[in-house]
This record gives sequence, C-alpha cells and structure tokens, in this order.
Amino acid sequence: MTDKNIRKVLIAGGGTAGWMTAAALAKILGNRHCQVQLVESEEIGTVGVGEATIPQIQLFNRLLGLDENEFLRHTRGTFKLGIEFVDWGRVGTSYIHAFGEVGKDMEAIPFYHYWLKEHLAGRAGEIGDYTLTASAALQGRFMRSVDAGNSPLSNIVYAFHFDAALYARYLREFAEARGVVRTEGKIAHTHLNPDDGFIESVELESGESIEADLFIDCTGFRGLLIEKTLGVGYEDWRHWLPCDRAWAVPCESAGEPLPYTRSTARPAGWQWRIPLQHRIGNGHVYSSRFMGDDEAREILLSNLDGAPLAEPKLLKFTTGKREKFWHRNCVAIGLASGFMEPLESTSIHLVQSAIARLLTLFPNRNFDMEDIDEYNRQTHFEVDRIRDFLILHYSATERDDSEFWNYCRSMALPDTLVQKMAQFKRNGRVVRVDGELFNELSWMEVMVGQGIVPRAYHPLVDVMPDDKLAARMAEIKRVIDRSVAAMPAHSEFIRRHCAAS
Repeated sequence: MTDKNIRKVLIAGGGTAGWMTAAALAKILGNRHCQVQLVESEEIGTVGVGEATIPQIQLFNRLLGLDENEFLRHTRGTFKLGIEFVDWGRVGTSYIHAFGEVGKDMEAIPFYHYWLKEHLAGRAGEIGDYTLTASAALQGRFMRSVDAGNSPLSNIVYAFHFDAALYARYLREFAEARGVVRTEGKIAHTHLNPDDGFIESVELESGESIEADLFIDCTGFRGLLIEKTLGVGYEDWRHWLPCDRAWAVPCESAGEPLPYTRSTARPAGWQWRIPLQHRIGNGHVYSSRFMGDDEAREILLSNLDGAPLAEPKLLKFTTGKREKFWHRNCVAIGLASGFMEPLESTSIHLVQSAIARLLTLFPNRNFDMEDIDEYNRQTHFEVDRIRDFLILHYSATERDDSEFWNYCRSMALPDTLVQKMAQFKRNGRVVRVDGELFNELSWMEVMVGQGIVPRAYHPLVDVMPDDKLAARMAEIKRVIDRSVAAMPAHSEFIRRHCAAS
C-alpha cells in the first residue's frame, strides 16, 4: 500500500495560535512520524491580547501534560471564576457570568427555574447568591476542588488569566524540546501546484524554500495563506458586532489580583480588565463608527487602576469569519480564521477547538473532501453560536444614552438568537443545541443579568410545596456561604502554590 501519511507540517506564524498548534502537534504526532516546522518573524510581532480564558483551557493543558502550577508561574497567571459585566443592561448595574454549577438541581429540574419562581415572588436574592463561583469571585476567594463529598467545593470550575506573550514563549520551549523546528523569517512568496492549486511551498525573503504536505495559517489578520494565496473570502459581521477597534495597554497592579475578568460597558463599546500576578491587562473595544480613536484612547487611559506600563497599542479588526476554514491543504487557525471580540474570552478557546478538530479529522495526502467539509461544517456551527451569544450582550440592554447603544438595542438579530431569546422570555427555557459552546446556565446568567425576566418558569416547579422549596433554597444559600467562607483568599492561594519568582 502506498504511504499517504502527512510527513511535513508547516505552520506560518507564531504567537499564541502558532505555538499552541505546534505544541499539540509535537505532542500527538511525534517528531519521527511527522516533522513540524514553524516560520515566524520577530519583526512582525503578534496581537497578544488574548489573556483571559474559559475552563476548557484545562483540557488543552492536560493534553500537553503541563503542570498547572508551573504553567502559572511561567505565565504569571491568576485564576478566573467568571466575568463581571458592569453597566451592560443599565448604567449602575452589574452581574457575574460565573463558571460551573448554579445552585443545586432538584427533581431533575434545573435549579434556576426554582429560583425564578422565588425571585419573581420577591423571596430570593440574585442568582449569584446561589452560585459558588460568583460569590467566591466577588469576595476575592479561590481554591481548587477537593474531595468534600456532596459539597460544592468538590466541583470548582475555573479558568486562567495569563500573559499571552509568556504563554507563547512557554509553549515554544515545550514544542522545540519535542522536535519542532522554528525558522526566523518573513514569507515572501507562496507557490501552488499548477494542477490542483494546492500549496507546495513557501519562499522566505532570504530565498529559502520550505515544502510541506499540510500548511497551517496562523498569520493573524493578514491571512497570508488562506486569503492572500488561496483567496478564501470573509463574512463580515459588523452589522451585528459593530466594534472594530481596540486600544490595549498594561498598567501597574492595584491591590491583590481579583479572581475574575471585568468587562465595563462604555459609550461606544466596552473595556476589559484582566488581573495578572505582575500587572493588569486593559483594553477598550469600540466602534469607530460611533467614536474617534483619540476619544477612545483617552477613555481607556482615564479608567486604569494603575500607571500605564507602555504606550497604548491600537488594533483594527473586522468581526466575522472565513467562508472556509480549511481549503485544499491549508487550515486557518486563530485570527487568520476570523475574529470575534474577546467579550467572553473565546479567542484562545477557538484556537484550542480548531486544533482538536484538526487532530480528530487529521488528513493523509489525499485530503478527502468529506473530512474537509465536516471540519468546516463543525467550525461554522461553533463560531455562529458564539456569535449569537456575543450579540446577546449588546441587544439585551435598556441603555439609550448614546447612538451606539441605541443602534445595538434596535438592530435586527440572527434568527437563531431571536428564537433563543423568545423561548427564554416566554417560559425560562434554554435549549443547548448540538453541543454549542455556551450551555443553558451561561445563557440564563447573561439574559437574567441584563434584565430579561421570563414570564413563566418550568411548570413542574409547582409540584414542590412552597414551604419545602423555601427551606431548600435557604439551605442551598447556607451551603454556598459556608463553602465560600472556607476558601482562602485568591492571592494567598497563588502565594502558596504558583507565585512567579
């Protein structure tokens, strides 16, 4: 039988996407089976603002076999229990989109339906009062799960904040130690096979030519291979997600690092705050249609917790996705595949899921169309559903204090989002479709947090007598409060386990 296995992979571009891909391929493929080479240029640099993650990042780290404490020391990372959204529904309001369980499901009915009944009757507090990670985040507490039986301390769901540049450097060391070859240089030309249009090689400015079987485009917004060489189009989503620019700047730390990301709505966008061990990452994402660059920069610099540590960096982008993520023998990963603002910290996750999907459907040199089509189908579904979740934050608002928010509040929405919101408004139900990234609890937390109150709750909630329900709700609240009180301060946990030297 003719050997059709992929023997050479060329990754164009480094940064977080490139080195995550290189590290995973090095771990799974092994240098003897397939050579992995990465080409990057120090002159080009990377975007490097993807510093907040969601819990799925732990799966990637476990795939590589990383020690969590060591990883956090190298990246000067902190822990993350959720995202606080400030001023999104109305100015002066806030809520936490927390990770993990909410309350305790009863009689096979999600807890939040019982909470809805009690909350609508004025007998229950905010949903975060019944959520371990939300309560712990606001009190600045953190610990990893322990074996505590039925206690919520047995299942603490968390993610990380880390320095993206240090993470890429850490993964580069990991990948090179396992045989990945790094080449410094800029790609000047890409050569195609005249018969089938597949990429045969890239030529560097130095004149060096590098051939490969499979090419992975991690060149960021440029899309050097997927767009400039193969001409794959781009679907523009700015009519739904109008923000198209961001100023980013690190600043000095102010007090102990909080175990959550903060997103604060501004007149024409929003500002992120990501606490690390050695600094705070900040950015102002905004729409140039509604605000000028100078004003946006001033808003960012006027709302820092500490002195800026660098000059603010301006990023320009177009929210949207590639029409194809895998075309011929080229797969686009990271910003080359599309961009959605980091409102829910999905940037690094999309790199991770693309890598996992590529490994699942890893080709041979036949590049079977059935596998390529399936890769594209799954990726389109994933990013479309994440898109809907991000649009929800903008559309579910009562803000009318700027042209930007008036536009967002009244814009036409995708049919899939209209259906999701309508069903929740009617009866409090959220249906997770085909394993979409955000589950029922995430949708509920954001919709409730931004003022969407369902007209009804699950009818089977009424099977439980009111006095029994009140007692159960009170007990769940007591268990949450006791559990949070047993957790150490976030900063103390870091000092004890993973403080950077």
